[in-house]
Amino acid sequence: MTSTATRKVKDLTDSELISLYLRDQNTVYFTQLYNRYKGKVFAKCISMLADEGLARDATQDIFIKVLLNLSRFTEQSSFSTWVYSITYNYCIDMIRRKKKVPLIFTEDIGKVSKETEAEIPDSVLLEMKQERLAKVLEHLPPGDKAILMMKYIDDLQIRDIGDILGKSESAIKMQIMRAKQKAQSIYDELFSGDPIESSGN
Repeated sequence: MTSTATRKVKDLTDSELISLYLRDQNTVYFTQLYNRYKGKVFAKCISMLADEGLARDATQDIFIKVLLNLSRFTEQSSFSTWVYSITYNYCIDMIRRKKKVPLIFTEDIGKVSKETEAEIPDSVLLEMKQERLAKVLEHLPPGDKAILMMKYIDDLQIRDIGDILGKSESAIKMQIMRAKQKAQSIYDELFSGDPIESSGN
């Protein structure tokens, strides 16, 4: 079996790169991790911050945080999930500071009426025209926007979202349901109850 010493750096797994970097402090290993994920992190920063300059700066800051905390990565989740967690938390914090509003994912989960427990189908979001969905997301609180993006744009599993946000799967499901309800209400307000049209129409 080929040892890590004789394999090309680009062929090493994330775990192998992390172990080698922590052992040897050779920047070539972290550079490979950076090159592997910088595009995804930048794209996520752009989608959340909607500003190329801010996204570029945020990407650099995020990888500095990754580097400084690399020894704390426990591999309880994948490295990509861990990096996403840092990225989301960083961007949400930037949005919160910019807007000077508290980060709220949902109202008090313990106080849910039977009416608000009604499930909102995924089609409510998936069938919105792209430009309309973008406007709806911009009007959502940062936390709700983030959790919907994780679920429907990044296609993350409930378990992965729970790892990123440090919450149980049941709490994540509740937050997604609440965020969809808010999205539906915002859509109705913005577009005066116009029918939700799919992008193919």
